[in-house]
Amino acid sequence: MADRYSTVLLFGAPGVGKGTQGNILGSIPNLFHLSSGDMFRMLDVDSELGHIFYEYSSRGELVPNDITVQFWQQNIHAHTVLGLYKPASDLLILDGIPRNPKQAKQLDEYIEVQKIIHLKCENENAMIQRMRQRALKENRIDDAREDIISRRWEVYRKQTRPTLEYYPPHLIEEVNAMDSPAEVLSNILQIIIPVMNSLSSG
Repeated sequence: MADRYSTVLLFGAPGVGKGTQGNILGSIPNLFHLSSGDMFRMLDVDSELGHIFYEYSSRGELVPNDITVQFWQQNIHAHTVLGLYKPASDLLILDGIPRNPKQAKQLDEYIEVQKIIHLKCENENAMIQRMRQRALKENRIDDAREDIISRRWEVYRKQTRPTLEYYPPHLIEEVNAMDSPAEVLSNILQIIIPVMNSLSSG
């Protein structure tokens, strides 16, 4: 692929607010947000891919790499064809992908990572409670189960967290996820705006 998508990754443990911040960022002109979680949740549960997603997510596990990357490609292509995402002018904000070093390597063919925003949280218990409350509020009863939430954290620690080590340290910027949502957004924008400016002038 000659041209790779200019990308910022939103990275962090389950419940740190990647989706919340990504949705806000996606409402800003020239930023396009794509969440792997939303991508999979929009699947028809009766479809083959829907069955695969439910099988893994109901155990708090990751969907296999090849399936995830292929489905991500299809989504990016569809959004491009529909004119919702304009690679020539939009900065892509990815949330929830890559989930492990192998996925990161696979995605290198398609994306050029400009920055990684690591939403950091040292208080695991606070995040678990936040996830549980959010799942109950959104009527996702299975996602509110503490065993599923704990399993997702375990998967993050063992499989996803090491993904940061795949990328050069100078690309990684840390933001305290326990600040207020407005403060977190402000800190993220301080990182993203210079990237947008450099792309528009490049």
